[in-house]
Amino acid sequence: MTEILAERRSYIAGRWVDGDESFDVENPADESVVTTVAAASPADVERAILAARDSFDQGTWAETPVAERARVLRALLDHIETLHAPLVASMVAEAGQPVLFAEFAQYAAGLMLARNTIDLYLSMPHEQASPVPLDELVRGGLKASVRRHEPVGVVSAITPYNGAIIMAFQKLIPALMAGNSVVLRPSPLTPISSLAFGAAADAVGLPPGVLSVVIEEGSAGAELLTSHPAVDMVSFTGSTAVGRSILAQAAPTVKRVALELGGKSAQIYLPDAVEKVAAGAAAVVAMTAGQACVAATRILVPADRKDEVVQIVAQAYSALTVGPPSDQKATMGPLINAAARERCARIIAAAEQHGGKVALGGGRPAGLDRGYYVEPTVLDLPDNSNPAAQEEIFGPVVSVLGYRDLDDAVRIANDSPYGLAGQVYGADLAAATSVARRLRTGAVNVNAGMFSAYAPSGGYKQSGLGRERGPDGIRAFQEVKHIAVGELR
Repeated sequence: MTEILAERRSYIAGRWVDGDESFDVENPADESVVTTVAAASPADVERAILAARDSFDQGTWAETPVAERARVLRALLDHIETLHAPLVASMVAEAGQPVLFAEFAQYAAGLMLARNTIDLYLSMPHEQASPVPLDELVRGGLKASVRRHEPVGVVSAITPYNGAIIMAFQKLIPALMAGNSVVLRPSPLTPISSLAFGAAADAVGLPPGVLSVVIEEGSAGAELLTSHPAVDMVSFTGSTAVGRSILAQAAPTVKRVALELGGKSAQIYLPDAVEKVAAGAAAVVAMTAGQACVAATRILVPADRKDEVVQIVAQAYSALTVGPPSDQKATMGPLINAAARERCARIIAAAEQHGGKVALGGGRPAGLDRGYYVEPTVLDLPDNSNPAAQEEIFGPVVSVLGYRDLDDAVRIANDSPYGLAGQVYGADLAAATSVARRLRTGAVNVNAGMFSAYAPSGGYKQSGLGRERGPDGIRAFQEVKHIAVGELR
């Protein structure tokens, strides 16, 4: 069995730091201890912040030519590739993810995303003439009007447990390419894999303070990263509840805040596409166990075919194999911890109390006495007011709801405090695309999905602020400055 990454310490201001305290990282697949890691103290976190501040203010990285920044970051990615086997092993051990998910959806997809983000950044203009008519320039006595995109400064990047590496790639590479200095704080539930970025920064000689990785168990350091006056921006992926707290913590110093938060996405099947529901439903829980903010956990189908669809989805879910990563046949692993499993149980019970029916699952899979497993679960809900249709469950639970017509389907899909993603299935592309345009959500997949450095993601409503990936995701880490140039008179 491949060993996990060797480092167990935070990487701060260019060196590895031994903490005075430590904590265990648990494997959710069997509740065993993966390893013990050194915990950064609040003082260590502040040191990382101040080192980032110093490196940015001195222009150590921000004033490095863009082509050189690209060269260094490509070398950083090359080093991460040398850590391939222990990095994947770390993701599997700390998150209980199936090997295929860690290998392809995080490692391979993350590297491709990162390399394409560098290329995208290099293709974009970062200083250009403003589109001001010549006669307006002359009247104002101007020779030029220039718009510049400059780095924000010091960025706190706070990543979640369910996609530690892919989310780190998604935040770090555009932020660093733009010339920012970054402090990465991964979830304490899955901290090991993110230390690969510290190892890579050390290997390529990234200037001290430009990238630190802080490992902590509690919230004191995280609150420093969201409130410290030396931090200019917070980029966070996680729950809406924590996102609200970050907004409050960042408010006194008016930091820029980018938030990718919770979701309660809908997948809408037009009448001509109901036969595709089995595959679409299975994709919600396969590999991730439903632990994805974009998971389309509300399945909307024509009301007169709802009973049929419930049975189809139940049959598809009964065919899924649940088990630890060591089981090569397993297509779904555990939830991250006991609290996540208990949340699923609570919402399933609430769904039944409000008229919902459990068509399949709802409990612990047979034969899996250790580990935080929940059976793939199908709920038949009477309407969208049911708690299971309104609350983000973050587990292997889908709800089937019926709609009268497409107007009703759009109404149901939009009847949510969230708006992160959505799916529409239909043979009539014009009709399906029309429905997609009416959804109040940051991304919609029509019959197919896309994850790319060139396409943005982000939320409407309580699903977040700002965008990641794509040109918008790069601009999120930049300030805009206007320079007017005229002759001295």
